[in-house]
Amino acid sequence: MDIRNIAIIAHVDHGKTTLVNQLLTNSGTFRDNEEIQDRMMDSNPLEHERGITILAKTTAIKYKDTKINIVDTPGHADFGGEVERIMHMVDGCLLLVDAFEGTMPQTRFVLKNALANHIKPIVVVNKVDRPNADPVKAVDEVLDLFIQLGAPDEFLDFPVVYTSALNGTSSNDPDPATQKPGMDPVYEAILKNINAPEANPEGPLQLQPALLDYNDYVGRIGIGTIKSGTIKVGDTVTDMRLNGTTKDFKIQKLYTFYGMKRIEVDHVDAGDICAITGLPDLNVGETIVTPGHLNAMPPLRVDEPTLQMEFGTNSSPLRGQDGKFVTARVIEDRLFQEVQRDVSLKYTRIPNSESWIVSGRGELHLSVLIENMRREGYELEVAKPHVILKEIDGVKCEPFEDLQIDVPTEFVGDIMETLGQRGAQLIDMIETNDQSRLVYVVPSRGLLGFVNNFLTLTKGYGIINHTFKEYRPMVKSVVGERPLGVLVSTDKGQATAWSIEKIEDHGTMFIAPGAVCYCGMIVGEHRYPVDLAVNVTAMKPQTNVRSSNKDQTVVLKAPRKMTLEACLDYINTDELVEITPSGWRMRKRILDTAERKKFDAKRKAAAEAENNQ
Repeated sequence: MDIRNIAIIAHVDHGKTTLVNQLLTNSGTFRDNEEIQDRMMDSNPLEHERGITILAKTTAIKYKDTKINIVDTPGHADFGGEVERIMHMVDGCLLLVDAFEGTMPQTRFVLKNALANHIKPIVVVNKVDRPNADPVKAVDEVLDLFIQLGAPDEFLDFPVVYTSALNGTSSNDPDPATQKPGMDPVYEAILKNINAPEANPEGPLQLQPALLDYNDYVGRIGIGTIKSGTIKVGDTVTDMRLNGTTKDFKIQKLYTFYGMKRIEVDHVDAGDICAITGLPDLNVGETIVTPGHLNAMPPLRVDEPTLQMEFGTNSSPLRGQDGKFVTARVIEDRLFQEVQRDVSLKYTRIPNSESWIVSGRGELHLSVLIENMRREGYELEVAKPHVILKEIDGVKCEPFEDLQIDVPTEFVGDIMETLGQRGAQLIDMIETNDQSRLVYVVPSRGLLGFVNNFLTLTKGYGIINHTFKEYRPMVKSVVGERPLGVLVSTDKGQATAWSIEKIEDHGTMFIAPGAVCYCGMIVGEHRYPVDLAVNVTAMKPQTNVRSSNKDQTVVLKAPRKMTLEACLDYINTDELVEITPSGWRMRKRILDTAERKKFDAKRKAAAEAENNQ
């Protein structure tokens, strides 16, 4: 069978998964009576809610007797490592660009990876039906990007298809009026411009897993393209490991892809994408070969984590009241299960404790793991994330990121002042009408806690994008801790309207009357840069003069709603976020008020002594 292997790459939210939906729907892959949902490739509930792809997924369609394997890739920078590895599985790619937004930071990142692997792109200008969309300008921006990235001459005359994936229409003309139902122009561009895989069906087996999956029944699953030979169920093969050793194992199960299904087969030929099981500790970048033909492929680069966070068992007074999984053993089993499919994630147990250091590619990467665990019924507590430092040539270095901000011009001054305090360096500034685009290079440390502040500074009108750039020597001018103190509960019980009314003049509350509190729990933000211990559970004194229903007339300000990411951004190093299936709470590491004050006094004295030296 004729085969084409392609990836779909783009900046986040430019419509990759929606386009895959249309390619599947219009190819006749599904029966007429089969129910088809939006963005069906986003199988995780979190992916649907957030509108992002978290892990790459493989599917396949048939068009004119040709099997087209399609890999849908993540667009967010935290999951960008998947894109690099996928380029070794495919022979071409669809580069999606929003007709309104044009090229964005991740567009540059994914195209750079495609060009580095000599993967031929087909440009798909999507969302041509958007108000104020300019498909011609978008194509010009893509051409400029090709030139900037040093694309070979034969790639500069790239094919272009114009689509509205949401409406299921496409054409070869930038005029939206020429759009017609169906995706035939996209299919035809793939068949015409992307070559069939250069695979040797007669040679010895050569397969390199570029993606991992995992389930409890078959264990670790390796997904990759067969570069040479044929693979069959029951074959004994050799795994050439990254450390130079080899291990023989038997192929237990083989799968290929079609539509939304993973189909179990007994053999797969050269050039096709398949999934294999049989080796519990199979890793990305290793080479599966015929025994005796030890010809390893070049190892794949796996992005190292840049951010880490302490996970621990829940130690609050409310431990075990909400979750099903609360012990260290079940939490460690869950972390082990996660690293089986996500090679960018790592964890290590802190000796003699019920805590782990979990490392990932960014705040979103780690918060997605936490949110998934919460929904599955786990209880845990997590500390403030911090960047992973490296020593390079004897110099202590930290990760830096490319940052692009699009905001109304009226907010530019506040943004520049805030980023200046965080060690950001302004690279470029472009003004168009009342909108400004700011391009920075910023330490990853400087972005911790910034996104929440950014939404406030821009009143929700700003757009922020950032992607990892490189490690550079550390800079000093980076905001670390939160400038304001917090309101900390001194008692256990339910918060009362009477207490909150007395306290809310001191700052902003995070809780409403009726919320369950405990000593050491953070219940609000203080207006001054010091913590304040407060009692939010006190009841109004009852006498024969005052009526008990008087509380009903109390009018309180609405509490500030804190998302999980906002809490992780907000806390300081002496604080934790308690995660349970019903929600999350912020708390102090040391719950007892008197003990905490003693510790804070000692820490302050030590810091002053260090400054005086």
